Amino acid sequence: MDVRYQPQSVEEKWQRRWREADTFAVGEDASRPKYYVLEMFPYPSGRIHMGHVRNYTIGDVVARYKRMRGFNVLHPMGWDAFGMPAENAAIQHGVHPSKWTRENIAYMKGQLQRMGFSYDWSRELATCDPSYYRWEQWLFLKMLEQDLVYRRETAVNWCDTCQTVLANEQVEQGACWRCGDVVVEKELPGWFFRITRYADELLDWTDRLPGWPPQVLTMQRNWIGKSVGAEVAFPLDGRDGEIRVFTTRPDTLYGVTFMSLAAEHPLVPELVRGTGREAEVLAFVDRVRRQDKAERTADDYEKEGVFTGAYCVNQLTGERVPIYVANFVLMEYGTGAVMAVPAHDQRDFEFARRYDLPVTVVIEPDGGSLDPAAMTEAYVAPGRMVRSGPFDGLPNRDGIERVIAYLEERGFGKRAVHYRLRDWGISRQRYWGAPIPVIHCPACGVVPVPEADLPVVLPEDVAFPEGRVLPLAEIPEFYETSCPRCTGPARRETDTMDTFVESSWYFARYACADFQAGMLDRARTEYWMPVDQYIGGIEHAVLHLLYSRFYTKVLRDLGLVAVDEPFTNLLTQGMVCMETQRCPEHGWLLPDEVADGACTRCGAPAEAGRVEKMSKSKKNVVDPEGLVARYGADTARLFSLFAAPPEKDLEWSEEGVEGAYRFLRRVWRLVADHRDWLPGTEPFAGGAPDGPARDLRRKVHDTIRRVTADIEERFHFNTAIAAAMELLNALAGFSPADEPGRQAFREGVEALLKVLHPMVPHITEELWEILGEQTPLADTPWPGWDEAALVRDEITVVVQVNGKVRGRVQVPAGADGGAVRAVAEADPNVARHLEGKTVVKAVYVPGRLLNLVVR
Repeated sequence: MDVRYQPQSVEEKWQRRWREADTFAVGEDASRPKYYVLEMFPYPSGRIHMGHVRNYTIGDVVARYKRMRGFNVLHPMGWDAFGMPAENAAIQHGVHPSKWTRENIAYMKGQLQRMGFSYDWSRELATCDPSYYRWEQWLFLKMLEQDLVYRRETAVNWCDTCQTVLANEQVEQGACWRCGDVVVEKELPGWFFRITRYADELLDWTDRLPGWPPQVLTMQRNWIGKSVGAEVAFPLDGRDGEIRVFTTRPDTLYGVTFMSLAAEHPLVPELVRGTGREAEVLAFVDRVRRQDKAERTADDYEKEGVFTGAYCVNQLTGERVPIYVANFVLMEYGTGAVMAVPAHDQRDFEFARRYDLPVTVVIEPDGGSLDPAAMTEAYVAPGRMVRSGPFDGLPNRDGIERVIAYLEERGFGKRAVHYRLRDWGISRQRYWGAPIPVIHCPACGVVPVPEADLPVVLPEDVAFPEGRVLPLAEIPEFYETSCPRCTGPARRETDTMDTFVESSWYFARYACADFQAGMLDRARTEYWMPVDQYIGGIEHAVLHLLYSRFYTKVLRDLGLVAVDEPFTNLLTQGMVCMETQRCPEHGWLLPDEVADGACTRCGAPAEAGRVEKMSKSKKNVVDPEGLVARYGADTARLFSLFAAPPEKDLEWSEEGVEGAYRFLRRVWRLVADHRDWLPGTEPFAGGAPDGPARDLRRKVHDTIRRVTADIEERFHFNTAIAAAMELLNALAGFSPADEPGRQAFREGVEALLKVLHPMVPHITEELWEILGEQTPLADTPWPGWDEAALVRDEITVVVQVNGKVRGRVQVPAGADGGAVRAVAEADPNVARHLEGKTVVKAVYVPGRLLNLVVR
């Protein structure tokens, strides 16, 4: 045994062993309980980062721990391989998206293997492979048959210079991120999934997922956004037509003083035609439509609007209501029209004050009154209805139902339920994605591609002009085809699918990744699904997780899976953060560009910034490859687990990494220092050792108990590691002078290696083998603890006087309150605080605390 810890050679050895033995390949086994642990699969961007290391290490600890607990563990890995970054790389570096992606996959796979993650690589998949996306094309056709897919016109961001559609994140202050020219909204036909058909079930199940973080469930409920209220008609004044609004506050209808329309509302051009305000309104509409939609609805965003010159009628009051176009109203929410009640809505109040619009109070606090002219903010608390016709005097909450009934009686409106959730638009006018399997025929219309012709393969032998990746609409060899019905000339659909489609079912495909006879093997998915533990970032709390839940319900209804939900438990790990450094001349600096507080390029003092999420743009990043090359994968794993609980942000610390490495060196040295006799010594197997050996065994079994609870119940790996560190200290300070002592020491070393194995598998496997063990730790059961070993002859009791700690005393484990009090009062420090006082009450918490109340 090398007395020095050499992580590189140790890790290479065990990674080779695991690979050659297919240690982590699994199959269905009805005789064993299954456990499916999964981390969100990565986009193959080229290199793993510390966020990957943390995420995948957490999953690997869970997988290895459950394996040692006797579970049949599925722990797969694959690649979310379609998407814009590959096209951007093609433009920037002149490399084909396919080549860029597959080279990155190969490199990142090597990096993950170098970390020692226990993946079943036989199930590896990449979403850009036709063998994968053929089945989502097949499912698209099945959903089309079930009326779960439809096509309609939709607004997209369009750059005329680049002749391409842009995602919202590619529009920067109304301009194209690539060329800087103005981006416009353009109506294009697109494909949609009817996720709204499942809105109620998706909402209901948020109350049946106790293993999910409450904040994620809240975000999903808000995204679905079920609202109960009324749909109300406001006829246009002096012309045909009406504006319909949805409101959850029909109790405020008598206070409507203006109407707000979204800039995108189709009625706007008609309303302004011939009014003399057409140019002004349409210029405002054009400007607003280029603004970021999320910013438009923010509370602190400046409220702007323009009068259309048109009016509608509030049928409850008979009053004419001016119609405005407002920047804070979006077409995607409700009906794209909002009845404005400035007295009782803050946003409407601010708008009314800015444009000098009337404020009509229709709810007042009990026993009080409101003067609209004196109001400085909207009144939004409960109260009684006023100036509301037949509803005057009613508590406004009671008035809601009464007003809805009144609307329905007179045909002015109706009870309604609205959802914030909108159908999922899956069309992307790009190249690097899964083709949508339909054909457009001039004679037959939209024709599904026959199942026998799947997959519709994305052409990967296309040569692109410099600086562009052609969308499929510009690749005739792809879109020119014949109609499968009439055989006449036809055109393939040239949209590709949103990449969220691929990530919405990959977890089910892992259960049967080699299955070729269909999308999923029902028997194998019934064994493995649902995922028992899913792990990923909070940034995926809504879209990815919501789409995955929707897709699972569709798969269930088509008979492909037997589960209602894909993920039983969800862990959203925190970010990896690091202090930023900036040079006045050279901008953001990498960590190795700062030495002794100065920029290494110019010598200027480096300005320390905030601790922020690691990002390439701010250069506060650490390369995992360099970390592993210097310290080894086990050190990188240990640091990422020990520095913070998994759900909290982790702050990078070079000192923390050094500390993790020193700890592993101490573990190595513990075995190396006793290598002459440890392999030939059996672990303690029975009896009752005395003295230090007994104390050591108590520590050993207490450590097993604590680590088990920390992993099993809370995933608090940091405190589990802290318990192992305490055990290492106890072992290092123990002198095994006799055979019972050596056996207790051997038992302690074995326990230390076992409880550390899920976190640092390479070093523990090596030391386990040095102990003379033939079965690898990966195949060794998790240790149990001996309750008898935990029994103490004496316990420590904290003594308080009037609630303040004044001492700690040792008493027999079975001592009652009177005996403990006698020992406590004999303690010199306690006695000093009792001198001249009378004990009026003694409160004893058995085994822990004695509080003496004196006066």
